[in-house]
Amino acid sequence: MVKIKAAVCQKFGAPLQIETINLREPLTGEVEVTLGAVAVCHSDISFAAGDWGGELPAVYGHEAAGFVSKTGNAVKGFEIGDRVVVTLIKSCGNCNNCLEGNPTICEANNLAMPPILSAKNKTIQQAMNCGAFAEKVVVDQSQIVKLNSDLSFAAASLLACGVITGIGAVVNAAKLRPGQDVVVIGAGGVGLNAIQGARIAGARRIVAVDTNKDKLTTAKEFGATDGVLATEKSPWRISKSLIGRGADVVLVTVGNSAVYDVAPRYLGYGGKVVMVGMPKSGDRSTYEPVMMAAVSQGMIGSKMGDVVIKRDIPWIVDLYNQGRIKLDQLISKTWRLEQINEAIADTKLGAAKRNVIVFEEYK
Repeated sequence: MVKIKAAVCQKFGAPLQIETINLREPLTGEVEVTLGAVAVCHSDISFAAGDWGGELPAVYGHEAAGFVSKTGNAVKGFEIGDRVVVTLIKSCGNCNNCLEGNPTICEANNLAMPPILSAKNKTIQQAMNCGAFAEKVVVDQSQIVKLNSDLSFAAASLLACGVITGIGAVVNAAKLRPGQDVVVIGAGGVGLNAIQGARIAGARRIVAVDTNKDKLTTAKEFGATDGVLATEKSPWRISKSLIGRGADVVLVTVGNSAVYDVAPRYLGYGGKVVMVGMPKSGDRSTYEPVMMAAVSQGMIGSKMGDVVIKRDIPWIVDLYNQGRIKLDQLISKTWRLEQINEAIADTKLGAAKRNVIVFEEYK
């Protein structure tokens, strides 16, 4: 056991508490990663608010990067000192979904002895298989990807969720073809990366939709060709007038069920909605299915961009090194772990692209 500092959620909706907790040694197939940075994702905020249930106490945080500081038995391809991205995607490699190249929906439970304990040796939940609002994590080797780059830990942490989720939703889930037209609803961290993904994939028109005018300006810096205020009357009609038709793909990157109600209205014949943003558990949306069936429209879910991390993260890093993908510009501000509640409050305001907790000694 080693002692580490972590931001612990003791009560849903309450501020996180900085505590000293215990982290066990990595078991077979596991690695310990000393973190250099962890980003604040809206999913962490939703979990800490109790929107999706779960048990407490818990440590959240799942967008992280750092270096391997210990390895368990049977770890292959990683050595102490390797710089890595840490994701929540824990895959067994043997279930049907893993074998078909879909590790984000691995069917195995992958249960192991909890790696984090309180100072009194009571179990703390390692939320989303990571628990990365902490100085160190112990995770399965399937969750990490080696960084063969001098990319900063702050920028690299974004690759663990926001970047791969947005780009992957376009490339892997939507399977966007060059010349197709895209609408991205929500110009936050994931939405901006969906816009980047659409640009890289060769979209003809990329229409960003958001309630914040400034975020639409930012969206154009990341590749959107047009911006539409969601507060306008019938914004889908404005989108269609800009494109000249309905969109081939509509990506919903916000966790709001009301947005899912209207998303199909942006579609053209044969188009599809890609469901990325996650509303509260129990929220409902309504559709007129006869209209979608009549013109061959559809809706699909996309978890974590349907990525294969050891394939897709190195590809995205290479695009970054070529200057074709923005990462550094996604960071709104860096914070210390002790400032995590301030970083969360700032994220809730809605203007930040990504706030990142940085461990200065490993920056």
